[in-house]
Amino acid sequence: MVDITIGQYYPEDSVIHKLDPRVKLFGTLVFVVMVFMINNVIGYGLITLFLGIVIKMSKVPFKKMMKGIRGIIFIMLLSVVFNIFLTPGDVIVHFLIFTITKQGIIKGVYMAIRLVLLVVGTSVMTLTTTPNDLADGLEKSFGILNVIKFPVHEIAMVMSLALRFIPTLMEETDKITKAQKARGASFDTGNILQRAKSLIPILIPLFVSSIRRAADLATAMEARCYHGGERTKMKPLSYNRHDAYAYVVCFLIIAIILGTNFMVNNITTINMLILVE
Repeated sequence: MVDITIGQYYPEDSVIHKLDPRVKLFGTLVFVVMVFMINNVIGYGLITLFLGIVIKMSKVPFKKMMKGIRGIIFIMLLSVVFNIFLTPGDVIVHFLIFTITKQGIIKGVYMAIRLVLLVVGTSVMTLTTTPNDLADGLEKSFGILNVIKFPVHEIAMVMSLALRFIPTLMEETDKITKAQKARGASFDTGNILQRAKSLIPILIPLFVSSIRRAADLATAMEARCYHGGERTKMKPLSYNRHDAYAYVVCFLIIAIILGTNFMVNNITTINMLILVE
């Protein structure tokens, strides 16, 4: 539980940390879209290389970035298995009602790579951006919606608070789990129904603790006379030349990935036509 990195901030003096949060939000959006658009090995190699360079520039330890993968291992394995057995195509192995296809294996591997890239890529943004900066970035990015009376500031604040409390809730869950195990509780034995039932002693205290924390936070915000709407900033966001360079890199990544997809698809089509002839 404590290995989840989303929502945690890692203080460091790096170029990535100093970038405007709006740049990092845009870069993360571009990265996520490109990960889903890639359909070839070359594209995944290029996007992985780009992510590795960003991690190196952020000065965040590689092990810290990789910790988030542990939380999705089960989901990753499940998606790989489903893709391998449920994707039609060229049959490699057929056993009883199970069929493994070449396309299924490729699709399963691609799905696993996508999940890893998505977790690590989003972790880069949260590890290098404080919740306050992230809220300011969201508010500035969607500020135009204020024209139609959309509560941009309130939504940005809610998202930043949610991100801030993810590590806290994970630590609380870990403490409750260890306390229940010390009392003799077992969460790894029995069938699925019994395991789900054994989670009740964890979920109820966690739910009560979450409500108590939310009430304390609301009281603290009211005591400081906080209210939604427009407010001044101690450190207003402003772009610099590094932010401009980052935007250029983002658009270059888009062009490179789209170009790679186009070239690989054309080569594949030509090869298929040659085989048909």
